[in-house]
Amino acid sequence: MKKLFIISFILISLTLTLAQEDGDVGWVARFGAAGGVNPAFVFPNLDPINSQIKKIGIDQLSNSGMFVLGGSGYIYIMLVENLRVGGMGIGGTKSTSGLVGGLNKEVKYNYGFGGVTVEYTLPFVKNIAVSFGAILGAGSSSIEIYQNAGSFTWEDTWRKVNNGIVLTNQVSDKISNTFFTIAPTVNIDIPLSRFIAFRIGGGYVAAISGDWKINNGQSIANIPSDLSINSFFIQTGIYFGLIAF
Repeated sequence: MKKLFIISFILISLTLTLAQEDGDVGWVARFGAAGGVNPAFVFPNLDPINSQIKKIGIDQLSNSGMFVLGGSGYIYIMLVENLRVGGMGIGGTKSTSGLVGGLNKEVKYNYGFGGVTVEYTLPFVKNIAVSFGAILGAGSSSIEIYQNAGSFTWEDTWRKVNNGIVLTNQVSDKISNTFFTIAPTVNIDIPLSRFIAFRIGGGYVAAISGDWKINNGQSIANIPSDLSINSFFIQTGIYFGLIAF
């Protein structure tokens, strides 16, 4: 991860240097509006979840990153030169499952966030847009745990509630947390034409969250201290609109 951000920093630095060396560089206001699709990767800490998954005998969740998908858009507000505002939202699920001792077991990890985007585009870089900003918004993270065996019927499902029946081979729990975030970002938008642009960028989700809850909002104790929602993310995107910078 550190290597990736070092490479990104070098790329941005080279871009700025080349732009400054161009004799035609001028301080001009950007304008335009666009929206598109954002494939992205987030890197949450899954170690506390994997330590429990290992105990139940199925494959652990990969720590190499989690694919998420979403969309975003922006518009330059001409009242403040080179400032653009918009919105963004991404989310996804990573899961693992297996058959252990005749029981179907599955664990899912869900992660997503979104909000208002505010970015300042460097005015002295020509032909591409290099922008620094933040996402102001909220998100959620959850862990779903399932275990079952055999078939299901409508009547049996309700009977477990009506009669207080506890079946140890039937598990369906969801542990979740919601959070607010101020996520700093850096993005590079490269125009492919007047109406299409490609984006590469990233940021860091700094989460402000409350207590984890289980199922229908019940409190849950002994949550691991390293079960953190904070995460780096890398995003790409294809944007359509008025690409003029």
